[in-house]
Amino acid sequence: MPKTVDRDEQRRQIGAAVLRLASELGLDEVSVRTVAAASGRSPGAVQKYFRTKDEMLAFAAELAGERIEERMAAVDSGLPPREALRALVLTTLPLDAERRAEAAAQLAFATRAAHHPGLGAIRRQIDEDVRTALGGWLAAIGHGSGPDAAAGRLALADAVIALSDGLALRLLYAPDDRDALLRALDHALDALIPAPLQAGETLSRSRG
Repeated sequence: MPKTVDRDEQRRQIGAAVLRLASELGLDEVSVRTVAAASGRSPGAVQKYFRTKDEMLAFAAELAGERIEERMAAVDSGLPPREALRALVLTTLPLDAERRAEAAAQLAFATRAAHHPGLGAIRRQIDEDVRTALGGWLAAIGHGSGPDAAAGRLALADAVIALSDGLALRLLYAPDDRDALLRALDHALDALIPAPLQAGETLSRSRG
């Protein structure tokens, strides 16, 4: 019988090779040929799954976003709110080799997305997915009340995403500043999260 090929797994392996190349060498060095070599395939085999460089980059950007979302989903929901939010931010920061490679690739994608609408749309969708997930988490812990509560939660989610993006960028080019930047994270979270939530209480409970 002919060998069964898991098409999705093959695409994911090629996407992982794109991420490695983008982080190590930059997007200019990503091509069907270089990705084929990095993934142990022939160029023809790669083109069975991705016809162009942009198709490979689009899939790799989605794969990187998926990895971040998986790490965020693994954060212990039983932590006090401020600690949980800190843990969520840490899942996005380049604090180990794997996340550093992903962050470098994400930065390269973001730069390319400024001039490629298709890749930009994927990046915006990833941001929107993370924003919505954070807004839902804030609602679950009782953050905010009144008619503008949902908008306020999304505004806070936007602030947290901006904080995460800025710290990730700094950590890429100034890894020796890690301790100072993590202190900056704590200072920012203290300013963003109301005291009742830092203590592990929801606003609704504090009114009870």
